[in-house]
Amino acid sequence: MTAIAILGLGEAGRLYARGLLGSGADVRGYDPHHRLGDPDVRQFDDLGATLAGADVVVSLVGGGAAASVARDALPLVDASAVYADFNTAAPELKHDIAALAADRGVAMADVAVLAPVPRAAHRTPLLASGPGADALVVRLAPFGVPITVVGARAGEAAQLRLLRSVFMKGLAALVIEADNAARALGAEEWLRGQMAGEFGADGPALIERLLAGTHQHAVRREHEVRDALAALEATGQPADMTRATLAWFQRIVAARDESA
Repeated sequence: MTAIAILGLGEAGRLYARGLLGSGADVRGYDPHHRLGDPDVRQFDDLGATLAGADVVVSLVGGGAAASVARDALPLVDASAVYADFNTAAPELKHDIAALAADRGVAMADVAVLAPVPRAAHRTPLLASGPGADALVVRLAPFGVPITVVGARAGEAAQLRLLRSVFMKGLAALVIEADNAARALGAEEWLRGQMAGEFGADGPALIERLLAGTHQHAVRREHEVRDALAALEATGQPADMTRATLAWFQRIVAARDESA
């Protein structure tokens, strides 16, 4: 039985743990900051015990913690395992984690998650690159995890993910700006109907996801937009819209901090 260790049991980690377990994997989780409380998913208090014998290690700790968690975990990971970093982060960070893994003789896969995990849990479409990408496909395919390999170097999947973030986070900021203005004018319901009509059959649900998800995950997504902006600027192409998107996320985070 394939043993999968999941580091980070927030929303995405919890859904991956439950989904992979239900598909027949041996799942163990680790998160010193979050108690899952799921009787079916084993949560360990010791990182070494979590990683012992794991065939795949999935890091879902957020881009800000990805490097420090990798530094703690990789010395404890079996050389035969794949270390799969699922966190949305800059390509340079993925390069650094791949180098840490290589120093330990562990194959690293840079994994990009292409949709909100609550929609399809462990069946969410993924991109992967890096030395461990092909092995990751083989090890997770039996559990219905859809992975497309996009390159041999860590960072290639992350780069594509950030391009997607330019669009999706920009769309969220545009919807929020329009929605706020419409509310001030007493036209919120009318404008939401207009926007939903342009988005198609799933329009109302998409608008709700963009509004609610942005505020719920604002801190993490602000970091994501920062990385997306840096990636855009590195191409030498204009990044005016993404700078404005970052301003919106900074405003939302600041408002949350003031109300906390």
